[in-house]
Amino acid sequence: MEPVGLYIHTPFCLAKCPYCDFYSLPLGTPLQAEAALDRYTDGLLSAMERWAQRLPLQADTLYFGGGTPALLGGSRLETIIRRAGELFELFGAAPEITLEANPADDLADTLAAFAAAGGNRLSLGMQSAHPRELTLLGRRHTPADVTRTVGDARRAGMDNISLDVMLGIAGQTAATACQSVERAADLGATHLSAYLLKLEPDTPYGHCPPPLPEEDETAELYLAAMERAEALGYGQYEISNAALPGRKSRHNLKYWDSRPYLGLGPAASSCLAGHRFTYPRDIEHFLAGGDPVEDPDEGIGVGTPEEYALLRLRLTAGLSAAEYAARFGTELPAAWRRHAEALPASLVTADEAGIRLTREGFLLSNTLISHIIDE
Repeated sequence: MEPVGLYIHTPFCLAKCPYCDFYSLPLGTPLQAEAALDRYTDGLLSAMERWAQRLPLQADTLYFGGGTPALLGGSRLETIIRRAGELFELFGAAPEITLEANPADDLADTLAAFAAAGGNRLSLGMQSAHPRELTLLGRRHTPADVTRTVGDARRAGMDNISLDVMLGIAGQTAATACQSVERAADLGATHLSAYLLKLEPDTPYGHCPPPLPEEDETAELYLAAMERAEALGYGQYEISNAALPGRKSRHNLKYWDSRPYLGLGPAASSCLAGHRFTYPRDIEHFLAGGDPVEDPDEGIGVGTPEEYALLRLRLTAGLSAAEYAARFGTELPAAWRRHAEALPASLVTADEAGIRLTREGFLLSNTLISHIIDE
């Protein structure tokens, strides 16, 4: 098997953002927090060892997501990275090792330890450069906290820094969205993730929605932010992601390029050996050594041409005719080409090279992709 992407979910936060539906839990008092983090680290190490015994896996990316994985602290992160290197030959593949973090926290010591252990990429939840927008999002940090944390990462020796920008915030304008992108560039971000704010059902925002922009306004925010990022040298390579040359997220590309990945932790998903499976959203199940559960069949099988198209069409590179032929030993289905050619050129490009969604098309990606691969 080719090298996998190893994802580690850390299901703890100091405070839950009102729009977030990721699986995370409060840590309690400092004493309770230390005990919970130690117990969880032990559970992760045990899970890694079980998987290493089941399959002879190698990994070339390691991604700490959450929750707030930086809460693990430098010592625990170093222990996990070292053990992953031993079990999955991580350090033999010039690995990309990413840590998600909240800039509200004092991370100088954690980032120094993370970098010393081999960590080389930081994903920071900036979300906005405007205090008012951060308050509306329920964030704990200020713009000054972002500046401080980026400085701490650079002093630790990390120069690969991704900053998140949220789009569709109440009262946000194209000007403020572009200013957030500009601030990220000023801070030297090598990668930008621009996410549309979604109202998830089981969240405070879902129960009591704020006055968000209308759909057309949100589309304008997205287009303006991505165009500004492009003007600043960031090449868009996926619906929500843009990067400076050579700085695309190697780990995240595995998801969209149908490459194998192993997720550890409650709610973490995997795709290995033709199967997709997910750990239940239950920390006790995970810590007790419980197995993940096979994902339900939603009509598109793992490894099928349809699944490949569904994932690849999220990328600006799109569905390459040459890569499709190399992977499946046949040409792109003629019906897919016909369906794509019948759609507006402002949304979809279909030519000899393959099929690609435009930036405007990304705003309607689910509908367009379903139409293209529909029989």
